[in-house]
Amino acid sequence: MSLGHNGGPSLEPGEGWRRHAWARARRELLPTLPVEVVRLRVKRAAALGLDYRSYASVRAATGHDLIGFLFSSNALRLLRPGDAMPQERCVKLASLAARRVAAVHPPLDPERVRVSAPLDVAGRAPGLSEGWRATGDRLRAMLDGPADRFLVVGDTALERDWAEAARAAGFMEAERYFGG
Repeated sequence: MSLGHNGGPSLEPGEGWRRHAWARARRELLPTLPVEVVRLRVKRAAALGLDYRSYASVRAATGHDLIGFLFSSNALRLLRPGDAMPQERCVKLASLAARRVAAVHPPLDPERVRVSAPLDVAGRAPGLSEGWRATGDRLRAMLDGPADRFLVVGDTALERDWAEAARAAGFMEAERYFGG
């Protein structure tokens, strides 16, 4: 072995072997969870309305369990005053074992949205003219816990950026979360 070599597979031809060796090394680094822990996490994922793979990836990325969701009014299909949230989205929200927060875009009134849907908190969504810091501050002010324990569910690229601005656990598209 030459000086400075990291002990991994050689970089000479033999791509299949290198792929196999590195995949095996990576597998050996990952912890093996007891089946009881996996069962509890599968149950928790279901209580959050997530598939296990999504839940496990968020948990692995943050090191924490999720305590809530930050939904955009777009994700809830509330676009104009007087709109009613689709029944299947109401049912899913009502069954969540987590905090339900909504960031409401104008011209909707956050308080009207909160009382008309199964939500714990609703506040005004950050505007396009707000800077990165102000956006993050506004979103974090709506949450009643650490932002990295909330998953942002939205529809637009702007809402995708909320997850980073607020330092949330991540972002999921509404169609994926609500089952398209």
